[in-house]
Amino acid sequence: MRLIGFSTGALAYSDFRRGLAIIHGREIHAVELSALRQHELRPLVEALDGMDLSQFSYISFHAPSEIRQEDEEAVVELLLWVTGRGWPIIVHPDAVHDFSRWRRLGDLLCIENTDKRKRIGRTVEELSSVFRELPDASFCFDIGHARQVDSTMTEAYFILKAFGGRLRQIHVSEVNTRSKHDPLSYGSILAFREVAHLIPEEIPVILETPVPEEEIDLEMQRAIEALPLCQEAMLAR
Repeated sequence: MRLIGFSTGALAYSDFRRGLAIIHGREIHAVELSALRQHELRPLVEALDGMDLSQFSYISFHAPSEIRQEDEEAVVELLLWVTGRGWPIIVHPDAVHDFSRWRRLGDLLCIENTDKRKRIGRTVEELSSVFRELPDASFCFDIGHARQVDSTMTEAYFILKAFGGRLRQIHVSEVNTRSKHDPLSYGSILAFREVAHLIPEEIPVILETPVPEEEIDLEMQRAIEALPLCQEAMLAR
């Protein structure tokens, strides 16, 4: 059974407290605490000690997707404090200005492949250049980004084959032509199934789909349908 949860930012835009409240008490045991905008980072970090996260067996932390160069050192210092909790920290490679600063996060630094708007991190070749700079980093595979970059799922296949050994988390959503996250459609479910056998059962799945509270269970079921546990996946473990 895959461990499936939500990003707080998907359920409540720019409001981690509301996102946590929405899933509190539900049968959801994975969560990504989201600070996608730079001004959200310090309030989230400062609130961590007072959070009740006892229902979650897996927690990750999403760093800002855009970071001003002059603020990069301060951002990394805040994230270093988060590493003391042992949580993966999801980072978009195009947000990095100085790789040497980010190497201090070790394998808790979890690099995410990006959507077609970005200048780096979209393909195996581009990700390889990032991991050469960050050799200890782990990998967050965003399957929606990969499909948007190449709808045939060929690039997704090669990314998973190349970096599957670093894989720590999956991001799941449908990513539209404007690079925004949408709930899963039948088309995206069929596309994601093409590479599901390359994703081990034990890798946590985080949904980034913005759905209303009454559709949370349905969206989790769609994710299960998109990433079935087939025989090939069982043999690959």
